[in-house]
Amino acid sequence: MSDPLARNRLDGEGSPYLRQHADNPVHWQPWDDAAIEAARERDRPLFVSIGYSACHWCHVMEEESFSNPDIAATLNEEFVPVKVDREERPDLDDVFMTVCQLVRGGGGWPLSVWLTPDLQPFYVGTYFPPDASRNQPGFRQLLDDIAESWRTEREEVEARADQWTAAVRGELEDVPDPLESAPGSDALTAVADAARERTDDDHGGWGGSQKFPQPGRIHALLRAADRTDDQTYLDTATHALDAMADGGLRDHVGGGFHRYCVDRDWTVPHFEKMLYDNAELARAYTAAHQVTGDDRYADVARETLAFVDRELSDGRGFYATLDARSGDEEGSFYVWTPAEVDAAVADDRDAALFRERYGVTETGNFEGDTVLTGTASLGELADDHDLSESEVEERLERAREQAFEAREERTRPARDGKVIAAWNGLAIRAFAEAGLVLDDSYGERAAAALDFAREELWDAEDGVLARRWLDGERAGSGYLDDYAFLARGALTTYEATGDHRHLAFALSLARALVERFFDADSGALYFSTPDTPLARPQETEDRSTPSPVGVACETLLALDAFAPDEEFGEVAERALETQGAKIQESPLSHASLALAADTHETGHLELTVAADQIPEEWRQVVADTYLPDRLLSRRPPTDDALGDWLEDIGVADAPSIWAGRAAADGPTAYVCRRACSPPLTTAGEIGEWIGEFRP
Repeated sequence: MSDPLARNRLDGEGSPYLRQHADNPVHWQPWDDAAIEAARERDRPLFVSIGYSACHWCHVMEEESFSNPDIAATLNEEFVPVKVDREERPDLDDVFMTVCQLVRGGGGWPLSVWLTPDLQPFYVGTYFPPDASRNQPGFRQLLDDIAESWRTEREEVEARADQWTAAVRGELEDVPDPLESAPGSDALTAVADAARERTDDDHGGWGGSQKFPQPGRIHALLRAADRTDDQTYLDTATHALDAMADGGLRDHVGGGFHRYCVDRDWTVPHFEKMLYDNAELARAYTAAHQVTGDDRYADVARETLAFVDRELSDGRGFYATLDARSGDEEGSFYVWTPAEVDAAVADDRDAALFRERYGVTETGNFEGDTVLTGTASLGELADDHDLSESEVEERLERAREQAFEAREERTRPARDGKVIAAWNGLAIRAFAEAGLVLDDSYGERAAAALDFAREELWDAEDGVLARRWLDGERAGSGYLDDYAFLARGALTTYEATGDHRHLAFALSLARALVERFFDADSGALYFSTPDTPLARPQETEDRSTPSPVGVACETLLALDAFAPDEEFGEVAERALETQGAKIQESPLSHASLALAADTHETGHLELTVAADQIPEEWRQVVADTYLPDRLLSRRPPTDDALGDWLEDIGVADAPSIWAGRAAADGPTAYVCRRACSPPLTTAGEIGEWIGEFRP
């Protein structure tokens, strides 16, 4: 049998991130039994490097250290070097990032962890330069020091590993004492109040030296504003949305959003583009359009979804990321000089308007170039150039199209073509929501992506969801976010299209979710199955994606209406009771859980439509009305046809959301929230009863 440590084994891996390191002189191993067993046989520590394909500093450390033959020789001789794609193994990333945060007070990627052969961490950090610099230890010296400590201070190293392991298990696995009852709408108010109080009044959003999009907080503010008519909640939300739309976080030429900004005023982004950011931001702008009636927010949502469909898809599932770098330079695909604008835009006046609109100057705002930002308003440009605002808008759009075509000739950022179940769930939900609010075609696109996920990621026979698909191969077991986000996307796609196959899929995913991740003894919804190394995480906070626990609770509460005998509602209630204290202690970090808690207290606003197709004027009521706790339930007009649906979704008897709600004489609607309207047949009646049942 060949020695697994004698060569770099990443050339056989599916992950684009791992394959990026397949030519390194480091004898990288994937995280598998062979690597772990080799470490135990040789009694060597494992060096685990965790990153992802769009990570700028991951590329830097590869170029500086992992491509260096001398450093590689030390890694190969003294350690078992293991590469992990955090997007494929979020459980490992969560565990070891928690160690880093506990020990170092912060974290980031690349994440560098040294483990005993028993997989206990004893040294941790993030990016290390090859040689000592700016109070950071040099990687080559660090490797020598750790290897020497392993040989000569073994007891001390193992004692530290025991302490760290106990600490991370306590941090991730301890379940809070449950509240006597689940939190309710007061949790939503707490999140909205905290978001309002901690907003950056000058520049919008949250944070100081860095600004990340926070869609969960925006949804909480929009819902609180709608519920209370408190204008300050709405102002806080729209200030953040406007800042992101006008700033460098947004790609003003090609649409879509970058990962985050490295400054307080949203000027210079970290240039990678992630599917999950764009999905969640598109949904936030769609909701803001409903709340405010401002078409600008709808335009941003459309541009963002167009970017996702164009550059993160082949028309089926959605891909994971675009790299921050183009060739060897970060951001070079996106930045401009005045000369580049003038060369790209045919009309001189159009070019001048484009430069002024987006702040393109000779000095620039990023290493001599310019990240485009909304520097001048349409009104200002109209006054300065003696044009109407509509003329300015027309000229700017023409210039943007020409800039886009010119930019297509540049070296493009690399794309990570993984189809990740969880992130696809977020994107499917965003497209489906846009299908309800903006245009039917978005719902059709959601359905196509959902069909792909069902065919390529879901094993219906075993009831198991894979984490990712790439080039015809599915790999990895799904985590809580995969099941919860995809189930939520499937449910919203059913709402948008009326195709009950999508509801059946949502119910199948929910059943598997409860079986795999819910612990009935503690009431906890865990992120992974019990075989996760070292600790079993619980992801209750909103991070770069919504809390999987929050989305699971929200989805289970909705699906309980269709399968009440399966106790989905009871599972959600138990989880909310179990995690309720965390919402109280840190509301701003738990927006998704708070939104689910609010829905649990108020109940869904059920709009059941018995019809083969929803009349267009009824659809317009749904599109125009902000209903964050909406449950649009579509059923056939007759009870005979409904019987076939029940068999397809695996439910014996018609649930109350459908029972007794057949069509009367033509399309019929019923609006309910713990009580029901009479049968309704006009859009006006539907709107009136929705108003009657608003919380």
